[in-house]
Amino acid sequence: MRKMRTQRAIAVLASVLLVGGVAACGNSDTGGGSKDDGKITMGFSQVGAESAWRTANTTSIKESAAAAGVELKFDDAQQKQENQIKAIRNYIQQKVDVIAFSPVVESGWDTVLKEAKDAGIPVILTDRSVDSADKSLYKTFLGSDFVKEGKLAGEWLVEQKKGATGPVNIVELQGNTGAAPANDRKKGFGEAIAANPNLKIIASQPGDFTRAGGKQVMEQFLKANPKIDVLFAHNDDMGLGALEAITAAGKVPGKDITIITVDAVKDGMQALADGKFNFIAECSPLLGPQLMDLAKKVHAGETVPARIETEETTFTQEQAKEALPTRKY
Repeated sequence: MRKMRTQRAIAVLASVLLVGGVAACGNSDTGGGSKDDGKITMGFSQVGAESAWRTANTTSIKESAAAAGVELKFDDAQQKQENQIKAIRNYIQQKVDVIAFSPVVESGWDTVLKEAKDAGIPVILTDRSVDSADKSLYKTFLGSDFVKEGKLAGEWLVEQKKGATGPVNIVELQGNTGAAPANDRKKGFGEAIAANPNLKIIASQPGDFTRAGGKQVMEQFLKANPKIDVLFAHNDDMGLGALEAITAAGKVPGKDITIITVDAVKDGMQALADGKFNFIAECSPLLGPQLMDLAKKVHAGETVPARIETEETTFTQEQAKEALPTRKY
């Protein structure tokens, strides 16, 4: 009898240990990956930190990821395409759920995007697009209409100079060579000012979207061109750098030289409110909330629009004064 009880106790203990072991293995298997615990992991490659706009964009993405419960793996490419390609390949190896990035330039992405597609990882383009002919390599593009921004800037200038009887000399500070906003803003602005043959772009050169670049190139423009009537800068930061060069040359920004920029960050809006800038076409950096919403949808296999445009406006001096107190970036 005692022997039978002992055998029964051993059997019960073995059963308990077996169940416990299975449960422990089960916990180990289901507790690690983002696909099992419901949390999305996003790999994001940022262009860099070249401007106040970019800083605000990065902050929006990081804060929105935290608020949405998305695990964010963030990389700063420091304005180099090779750094972004390396980061994307690292995200593929890490088997993230979604990859998002703002391309440094438009061309040269097909190979790495195909690698992501073959790995079954959806890609979202933010702020800047790519020129790939194969649209299946990414799920959607979230960002501004850069051509429209350039057109709005040009149309405002056409209206302001409609009474001009002689040539109006324009200099242009472009963004990074090959970057979508630089290409598109130049295109849109050029198309718009073609409505008035008096409006002439006499010099156009990249300032790399930085204040230092804007100042340096504007100094060159002023030395080479004694009569400059208008400056069109592809972003506020280059325009702010140009202000220093214009002032140092003994000219009054906003009066002697009409200044048009794109972005509408706080420093640019302040310059507009102070009359140093004359017009700004907005380009909002606050893409984070929309990006996180898209990440959840593509991860769930939902169909999303191929192009999602951000809502933006334009600002004159008086509008800038009204908007500044509540400006978030």
